[in-house]
Amino acid sequence: MVAENWNGGSQPAGGKPSGGGAGSYLIPLDTFSKRLKLLYSNWNDQKADLWGSADAIAIATPPESQDLRYLKSSALNMWLLGFEFPETIMVFMKRQIHFLCSKKKASVLEVIKKSAKEAVGVDIVMHIKEKNDEGIALMDDILNAISSTSKGEARPVIGYPVREAPEGKLLETWIEKMKSANVQLSDVTNGLSDLFAIKDDSELLNIKKAAHLTANVMKNYVVPKFEFVIDEEKKVTHSSLMDDTEKVIQDPSKAKVKLKPENVDICYPPIFQSGGKFDLRPSAASNEDLLYYDSGSVIICALGSRYNSYCSNIARTILIDANPSQINAYEVLLKAQEAVISLLKPGTKLNVAYQAAVSVIKKDAPELLPYLTKSAGTGIGLEFRESGLNINAKNEKVVKQNMVFNVTLGFQNLQNETKNPKCQTFSLLLADTVVVGKEKVEVATSASTKAVKDVAYSFNEDEDEDETPKRKAKIGTGAEPIMSKTTLRSDNHEISKEELRRQHQAELARQKNEETARRLAGEGNGAGDSRASSKTSADLSAYKNVNDLPPPRDLMIQVDQKNEAILLPIYGSMVPFHVATIRTVSSQADTNRNCYIRIIFNVPGTPFSPLDSNTLKIQGSIYLKEVSFRSKDPRHISEAVQQIKTLRRQVMARESERAERATLVTQEKLQLAGNRFKPIRLSDLWIRPPFGGRGRKIPGTLEAHVNGFRYSTTRQDERVDILFGNIKHAFFQPAEREMITLLHFHLHNHIMVGNRKTKDVQFYVEVMDVVQTLGGGKRSAYDPDEIEEEQRERDRKNKINMDFNSFVNRANDLWDQPQFRGMDLEFDQPLRELGFHGVPFKASAFIVPSSSCLVELIETPFLVVTLSEIEIVNLERIGLGQKNFDMAIVFKDFKKDVLRIDSIPSTSLDGIKEWLDTTDIKYYESRLNLNWRQILKTITEDPQSFVDGGGWEFLNLEVSESDSDKSEESDQGYEPSDVQSESDSEDDDSDSESLVESEDVEEQDSEVESEEEKGKTWEELEREASNADREKGNESDSEEERRKRKMKTGYGKGRPGPSGGSMPKRPKLR
Repeated sequence: MVAENWNGGSQPAGGKPSGGGAGSYLIPLDTFSKRLKLLYSNWNDQKADLWGSADAIAIATPPESQDLRYLKSSALNMWLLGFEFPETIMVFMKRQIHFLCSKKKASVLEVIKKSAKEAVGVDIVMHIKEKNDEGIALMDDILNAISSTSKGEARPVIGYPVREAPEGKLLETWIEKMKSANVQLSDVTNGLSDLFAIKDDSELLNIKKAAHLTANVMKNYVVPKFEFVIDEEKKVTHSSLMDDTEKVIQDPSKAKVKLKPENVDICYPPIFQSGGKFDLRPSAASNEDLLYYDSGSVIICALGSRYNSYCSNIARTILIDANPSQINAYEVLLKAQEAVISLLKPGTKLNVAYQAAVSVIKKDAPELLPYLTKSAGTGIGLEFRESGLNINAKNEKVVKQNMVFNVTLGFQNLQNETKNPKCQTFSLLLADTVVVGKEKVEVATSASTKAVKDVAYSFNEDEDEDETPKRKAKIGTGAEPIMSKTTLRSDNHEISKEELRRQHQAELARQKNEETARRLAGEGNGAGDSRASSKTSADLSAYKNVNDLPPPRDLMIQVDQKNEAILLPIYGSMVPFHVATIRTVSSQADTNRNCYIRIIFNVPGTPFSPLDSNTLKIQGSIYLKEVSFRSKDPRHISEAVQQIKTLRRQVMARESERAERATLVTQEKLQLAGNRFKPIRLSDLWIRPPFGGRGRKIPGTLEAHVNGFRYSTTRQDERVDILFGNIKHAFFQPAEREMITLLHFHLHNHIMVGNRKTKDVQFYVEVMDVVQTLGGGKRSAYDPDEIEEEQRERDRKNKINMDFNSFVNRANDLWDQPQFRGMDLEFDQPLRELGFHGVPFKASAFIVPSSSCLVELIETPFLVVTLSEIEIVNLERIGLGQKNFDMAIVFKDFKKDVLRIDSIPSTSLDGIKEWLDTTDIKYYESRLNLNWRQILKTITEDPQSFVDGGGWEFLNLEVSESDSDKSEESDQGYEPSDVQSESDSEDDDSDSESLVESEDVEEQDSEVESEEEKGKTWEELEREASNADREKGNESDSEEERRKRKMKTGYGKGRPGPSGGSMPKRPKLR
């Protein structure tokens, strides 16, 4: 079945050994000896019944092929030798085994000569075929050897698998030679089937591993994929599902299975069927039709995987809004399959097992009997279908211990009473891999459930229930609905996505306002704006007493590095100043070759001056604000400035780090694994934020210990401990379109990485090198070097992703232990398909939601927003003609600044709305950017007015538009403290009725202005301009003057909205 590349290569599931050359092909001699005895024993005991009375058995394997094929000749190669030897002829005789093959294969087979002699007393005879030789003479030698064993005039009988058509020149020549020789030919297919039927322990282990993979691909990939596609109403074809599932089988880590990819392969291309077109034969194929999942539809999925060439199989049926007749048919089929499985015990005939299924159907639903498949499955192993073990009404073979069956049962083309043509015909199919034990039957694919409640999905909710669209995953259970479905179907109507979102958001608004009111009532009214926190520095002193001052040299500026002081000559004395008291230092030269040095000190009361605890102790003191010195020596001045700046920078960095460390929360100590268990390790990682220092950066290793992770490099001082109890969120983001694969930890409390305090620590590996080609010429797309380089990059990326995935899976297993379950830790993977571009800080980035957060983990600074901490989201600058919009995220903690994500493309608007609605986050839309700091300050100062005014509903654009026609007296808004009072002029009131004036108002204003400007002289216009300048004010104006000039703009001035166009008025907020 699997082709062999005898020029060396990797080892796939079909039995290719790794490495190159004959030395890499190690035939397991113990297994060979044991199975060779079984072959000769079975042949001798059942020569007439199963082996066609053959005196010799000829097995010829075809050339290598990439096609999936199951051949008795290939299976015997794998079973006996451990590998498939293409274009090789094996002839088993009573005293000899002849091999016709190439020189390289003969060198591999040399090792079995001794084992064959010891096991069954036969000699191995090699017939080496040269490369361009057809092997006719060698074939004649083998046939002559067979003829020489016959007694008298009786012609010897050669048995071979008659049903296998010869492939390639060698096999065609061999078949012609046998037919033209003076021999009889017979079929040994039944003998080979009987030989493979009973598996030994190593074969059973291979089948169970294959079945484990198959079941987990169904459970961890196919079923979640179905749920996602149906929830999100995606359009995917059967063939694309087939391709994706095949890739998952060939990469077991994607199905959360720890098997080496080189040992696994598919049994057949996965089969997906829906939309009324069903074929229950194993030869069926996935077509190009879209997956159909409307009400009453049925989806069938069948897939199989191999491990070391041993097969397994599974099939499941998914029911969508099934009617009672479909549910009943499925329950009967499930009961019938379980009846077959229960009878597959040693001593039972296969036709009895099939009859058990028939009996169940006759009793429970006799009308379904005509639709039942004629077979309930076959044996399975090296071949996907072991023909001698067909479970049907006629096969009387007896079940034996260590047989393995693919129990497949189905109803073909049942009829459904519906007007939908794609649901009028449906089929049901169930398949499992079953191992026959001594006392009990083991269903090796039981990890994938097939109970009715787990495969039947319902999307039609009763009308009297909550109108929020919900996904009901299981029938007959109290399971919580998971994600909301975007479209709710019923027999009479279909509600649009936008309408469903609007209904859901209305309910969220009610819940959110109630929740906010309760929270504000609990906090009380004393919640001022405490964003600004004062930093206090430690007591700084340069010298404890006068005697510690260095001896004066000349009256020149001196820098004392040891005591961190600057000595300045003032009135003939050297006066010391600690370097931390200096704010800035600069130098300047004039035209007379004089140099000036200017030193400005930190003085209380000046803008941006840090608050020092020393100033509070010595209140009422007089402070020196700045000093200037003149010198004829520019070199000395330059050195002094440089020394002062360097010393000041070092001291400030040290004090800053000391202050940050003082605010750190004390954490428990990391308990190293030691001898308890081998720590989970991931090597060659880089860290962000990086360690300080000017030395060369080096990668490190991340290890999981008893209660946390430790990252360390070969340098003693480069070490970071991350305790499990301090991890708030953990993320794993494989490299897809990015250059790095990363693990990211968002922490509850800050830790120090080097000399930086941070809540986000990231470990990453670059999956490919950034290389710039210096040559200007373009390279061909078919350049072998280019193709090889791309392949290397892909292999490197896949290996890195697999290593990270393995680390994540093992860490998740560690967190599943009882002592960590209360921490609710699990690596989350961002959902790239829901991502959008935006500017959260200064640069554009690709922001991606995960199940619990909104993150951006590639660019720094990192963005991690916990969804459960979000109060509301306001989508700003929403309007026709806008190419992008902004997102304002308001947190439940009103003391935190609102997070803004700017310049999001308008094409992402619907996706973001859908995501917010799905995650139960209330969002609003506005046409302008709002002054959120002022809004939150006003809310916290007077929460009762906020609650009485309708809570967050002042942001509701639809409500505002509907109320805009009401009089000003009926406007019930909420006004921040800096909004102009009612006593201001009527003209100002009219200007403040909305955030954006309508075009009508603007036209009226322009008409009045044009009338006023008629006939004005240049002097009058100039006088008006100067008055306007004075009205704008400057920094020296008093707060009262500036307040009188402030214009009412709702909750503050915003960025300009879309230019042009009429906009509805918003009610003013009071």
